[in-house]
Amino acid sequence: MAGPAPDPSASKIATVLRVTSGNFLEMFDFFLFGFYASYISKAFFPAGNEVASLLLTFVTFGAGFLMRPLGAVFLGAYVDRVGRRRGLIVTLGIMAMGTILIAFVPAYETIGLAAPLLVLIGRLLQGFSAGVELGGVSVYLSEMATPGRKGFYVAWQSASQQVAIMVAALIGYALNLALLPPQMQDWGWRVPFFIGCLIVPFLFYIRRSLEETQEFLQRRHRPSGREIARSLGQNWRIVLLGMLLVAMTTISFYTITVYTPTFGKDVLKLSATDSLVVTFCVAVSNFVWLPVMGALCDRVGRKPLLIALSGLAALTAYPALLWLVGHVSFLNMLIVLLWLSFLYGSYNGAMVVALTEIVPVSVRTAGFSLAYSLATALFGGFTPAVSTWLVKVTGDKAAPGLWMAFGGLAGLVATVLIYRRAGTSAAPGVVRPVPGE
Repeated sequence: MAGPAPDPSASKIATVLRVTSGNFLEMFDFFLFGFYASYISKAFFPAGNEVASLLLTFVTFGAGFLMRPLGAVFLGAYVDRVGRRRGLIVTLGIMAMGTILIAFVPAYETIGLAAPLLVLIGRLLQGFSAGVELGGVSVYLSEMATPGRKGFYVAWQSASQQVAIMVAALIGYALNLALLPPQMQDWGWRVPFFIGCLIVPFLFYIRRSLEETQEFLQRRHRPSGREIARSLGQNWRIVLLGMLLVAMTTISFYTITVYTPTFGKDVLKLSATDSLVVTFCVAVSNFVWLPVMGALCDRVGRKPLLIALSGLAALTAYPALLWLVGHVSFLNMLIVLLWLSFLYGSYNGAMVVALTEIVPVSVRTAGFSLAYSLATALFGGFTPAVSTWLVKVTGDKAAPGLWMAFGGLAGLVATVLIYRRAGTSAAPGVVRPVPGE
């Protein structure tokens, strides 16, 4: 007698876990650099001035994002040509090399200028890989999703990042309890990077078990690198609008995650433990809102959510932080950051799937990755540095809220332009690209 038929839903859940597990490592390693920026600045960038040292660290953090567009074009074209599965394995390998380099580089006092140079190389490798990782995972999830539920499935790409933040915050919290400040500064901050190195082999094993998407296998024509480059050039307007669409996501994301520990500890003068607890709670909140709003946009459409949330971000980000700096406490920081988390998670739950839909199918990975990477390189990646600079120049501790408000305005303008000809007859979850793209 034949056994019971396999449960399709269970199979899809397993696929989501396999594809996002590698995304977890990519983002875990990426976030660690921002989480431990104050320690890294003293180890590799001793400038004689705490603010200058921190700025050099955040500039190095942002430099990794400048490599993302290159990764998007070259690795994105590779993924669109050879397949989603093989491409995701390659990106994982490149990210692992960058992480191992950062974890084992001796401090400045040991090897001098070679230390910050090697750290920079590690960040550039991570950025090159991450340039296509988010796009590759998002496209994979969109192509394997159940019809009518793309928003829900694609949202798990971003949700897996939140798990990475939670794990990083928990490790940081445990280290702060177990180690004295001199120990954290000397070697404790490296422990999470070592953990990231240790789980690399396991994640390689998981990713190798992925199957290629049926949608990709059914495509008869696999575009060459030259064809992909030509198509990207022909569709530059949709890539540009996609970049502005992502600006809201990437600025708000790095504000409420990577910058939060520094903002709480160095600007608001709360304890490092309090800041890490807030970061953990933000990640949990993001993890909840992303799939919930991804599922909601499958029902009501992408446009209403994108307009409402980007508009709220533009209007409320600065006033919320202004209230916080006037009433500093752990609870008030938690309340404000959870509000900003709601804005980010709800917007991004609809935005990511919308971006997979407006990019031409033949260059879906490269187009998505290029738009996302340009936004991250120009806006999000330098958010910690911009926020630190704004606070120093203006003397206004709430100034990072202005940067997030700018992101909300960019997302609002992009949404209106992308959907200006879609009309009210568009079915929920269906995006018609800008004519001529």
